Amino acid sequence: MSDSGVVEINGVTKRFGPTVAVDNFTITIPDGCYCCLIGPSGCGKTTILRMIAGHETTTEGKILIGGRAVEGLEPSERGTAMMFQSYALFPHLSVVDNVSFSLKMKRVGKAERRERAMTILTTVQMDHLADRVPSQLSGGQQQRVALARALITDPKVLLLDEPLSALDEFLRLQMREELRRLQNEIGITFIHVTHTQPEALALADLILVMDEGRIEQAGTAREIFDNPNTSYVASFMGGWNVFQGEVSKMANGAAEIHSPTGEEYHLGRSDIAVGANIGFSIRRDKVHLVRGKTDGPSKEANCLSGEVHAIEYQGTWVKITMAHGAKSELLVANVNEAEYFVDPVGLGDAVEARWKAKDVHLLRP
Repeated sequence: MSDSGVVEINGVTKRFGPTVAVDNFTITIPDGCYCCLIGPSGCGKTTILRMIAGHETTTEGKILIGGRAVEGLEPSERGTAMMFQSYALFPHLSVVDNVSFSLKMKRVGKAERRERAMTILTTVQMDHLADRVPSQLSGGQQQRVALARALITDPKVLLLDEPLSALDEFLRLQMREELRRLQNEIGITFIHVTHTQPEALALADLILVMDEGRIEQAGTAREIFDNPNTSYVASFMGGWNVFQGEVSKMANGAAEIHSPTGEEYHLGRSDIAVGANIGFSIRRDKVHLVRGKTDGPSKEANCLSGEVHAIEYQGTWVKITMAHGAKSELLVANVNEAEYFVDPVGLGDAVEARWKAKDVHLLRP
């Protein structure tokens, strides 16, 4: 068996009766990579994880781990370990016995399995609680024990199914740092399913944004956030406002775009066909809000009038949601804290949102 933790998923489809849970899924996850699968509930991300682990079979396609096809192999033969959402610790066993349980099943001697378990517990900083039972541990401590239990099998690939979802916000941030530290230290491949965008952005070397069983976009955290390919990725990953419109003409190296409701937008590109219907987006932190309101569509490009719909203080910045247009569509601006408190707006206040043509991002169809 290869020592490599590279995972190759080639044309994998999974059907449950008439339902296609995973649709022609193809990706190579490099050895030693921290990969996050992210998407809404029901998009197929956990099904992918379970097929890699061997807890679910593929309908079509192949999965290779370390260059070896794993169809038909038992989970214990694949070089993977899985950490589930529910930690599933044995309540009557001590921490050290929970961690060493798989070694006991392999008939490893008591002294050796305790030694190996203590080594892993030291790695996850839980050796001092080795003799406690799960009911005497906090949620974060139980999670570390579950992680140690997965790592003791010496996997080439660790599979994590929403491992932080049961924790409160403070612990979630703490364990997020811990997972990244451990992955760097151990050096094996981590494949982590999450529905939380900041979690994926903070942890991953490679993010796979999924929708309806397919990969919408794959890339680094910066590529996914700064350059979303589609309106779905821009909307789902957050941080962007998404628009549609028709290119009316080119002028001064920029495309002029008109929306169905009469607004005019400028996009700083000259390589778009006149007459094309396109999607485009503007990052929330590139939107500048000013007091005031025009009647009807603004005569200025990249300028929308509306009313403040919601205000959320986020510490270093303030999230302001503006309702605009006849359908009260929502646009979000992330305003620097210092800028906001010079002249703070209130709910219902009239405002205009403005941005520069060079900051407008073109989306693929």
